[in-house]
Amino acid sequence: QVQLVESGGGSVQSGGSLRLSCAASGNTYSRNCMGWFRQAPGKEREGVAVIDSDGGTTYVDSVKGRFTISQDNAKNTLYLQMNSLKPEDTAMYYCAAGRAHYSDYTGGYCLRNNNDYKYWGQGTQVTVSS
Repeated sequence: QVQLVESGGGSVQSGGSLRLSCAASGNTYSRNCMGWFRQAPGKEREGVAVIDSDGGTTYVDSVKGRFTISQDNAKNTLYLQMNSLKPEDTAMYYCAAGRAHYSDYTGGYCLRNNNDYKYWGQGTQVTVSS
């Protein structure tokens, strides 16, 4: 079992910054992939960034260069540093955990697909005004 609790959301002006945090607990083997997803009103949930157990990261194109996902293993905490925020970043942001895909040739790897993640936090709202 894995429990996830997000924090750090809020309301900021365009160009501002926020850092989201996700406190994780439970079985380590069930959270080899950690990710941040977001869902805006009227839109489907979107994978923003994911990180694997080796620290490898993948981002959706729209946030590259602005967002950074990271983990502090000692604190069991996942972070999303969001800089240069835009109104289109406004959404409910969710922390998620799941098991990695595995290849005999490449080892473990993580994707940004919703269905790959079994455990989810309650979400934290991010609102960016112009």
